[in-house]
Amino acid sequence: MKATFMRPASFLRKAFCTMFLLVCGTASAQSTYLTSGTCDGLPRLDLKVAKGMCMGLVAEHLGFVRGVAAIGQDIYVLDMGGWASNRGSLLRLNLKQGGKPEVLLSKLNMPNAIIATPDKRLLVSMQGRIVHIDPAAKDIAASMRDVVTNLPGTGRHPLAAMVLGADSSLYINVGSATDNCEIKPDQPGKAVFPCPEIGETPPRASVLHAKLPANGAALDARTIPVHARGLRNSMALALSPNGTLIAATNSRDNITVADAKLSDAELPHDTLSWLVAGADYGWPYCFDKLRTSPEYPGFDCSKKTAPGRLLPPHAAPLGMLIYSGKTMPALAGRLVIGYHGYRAAGHRLVSLALDANYQPVGEPKDLVSGWNFLAGKHPMGAPVGLATLDDGSVVITEDRNGALVRLAPDTR
Repeated sequence: MKATFMRPASFLRKAFCTMFLLVCGTASAQSTYLTSGTCDGLPRLDLKVAKGMCMGLVAEHLGFVRGVAAIGQDIYVLDMGGWASNRGSLLRLNLKQGGKPEVLLSKLNMPNAIIATPDKRLLVSMQGRIVHIDPAAKDIAASMRDVVTNLPGTGRHPLAAMVLGADSSLYINVGSATDNCEIKPDQPGKAVFPCPEIGETPPRASVLHAKLPANGAALDARTIPVHARGLRNSMALALSPNGTLIAATNSRDNITVADAKLSDAELPHDTLSWLVAGADYGWPYCFDKLRTSPEYPGFDCSKKTAPGRLLPPHAAPLGMLIYSGKTMPALAGRLVIGYHGYRAAGHRLVSLALDANYQPVGEPKDLVSGWNFLAGKHPMGAPVGLATLDDGSVVITEDRNGALVRLAPDTR
């Protein structure tokens, strides 16, 4: 495959402009879906959905929506407000009340992930911190308290993803500050050795394991133990019932700039890993299944840990869950992953079978596809957060067009 070359600075300018249009500009464009018929009581989307299921539209024009969680019939959605500070909001919607959004909090600083806790409270990650909120409080803003402080909030990946365990363990993604530890942001292909950011406290490109104190005291991220490292940006996390942490990781870009013989369209793959405590998965020195990164020729990747599965290149997984509902039996016990990416492999949901020990069986299969731009039908989708409702349906945020959609049994 013939490679196309451009100077690093112009390459970065083009990449930044593309990213801005895809992430910021189009999110504010708020494209509209055309619906036809119904999907379990909601307007039906014209998408390719696995047999026995359909996709319905809950709400549009919600902003730059990211995380989603549910408490009973209430659905909580985070509008990040774009990539500027203090423009985010916490929204509440209820399907039985028509899905009309209610703004509970505003001026939040880049809220991204949200978790409903067993005591019907919310954990929300924002730039640099994670907070605890009581959505039933008379004064919701006054109920906010810090749970984790001093999370890194700079560089290329300032947003934290998280998942809560049954023992109140909180696993937190800390993304890398750079693409692949380049010397300067405008010099892809030229890297630092050893990579300084993986030696920070906490290390970038890692997953932390916090034990939340019973007294509610805030934790300093600089003191939280590292669960695993060498993971560029694990924005999709899920915890299996047997306590295994599963991470879908967004891999690097610009590999063609580092080595013109490699294909940016084909490499590297994003990865799916059943994380081993204490393991190092190799970023930035290694990619795919322990291939040496072109910036670090001669590096020995054999002592690093390989991912469990390779996902499509640039699929950009941003949300994931293990389906535990009862109304869509074809999904029972399967891992559901949202591919956010705008390239061919992205803009879809996939599912992966798991065995009795929650280990993968086979490869992911399309669950919702055909989510590309189709004139007069629908815009290109970009799934982010996923949450299972009490009725067994799954709600999904879609940030490119500010929508909340719902995967449900198809009864027609």
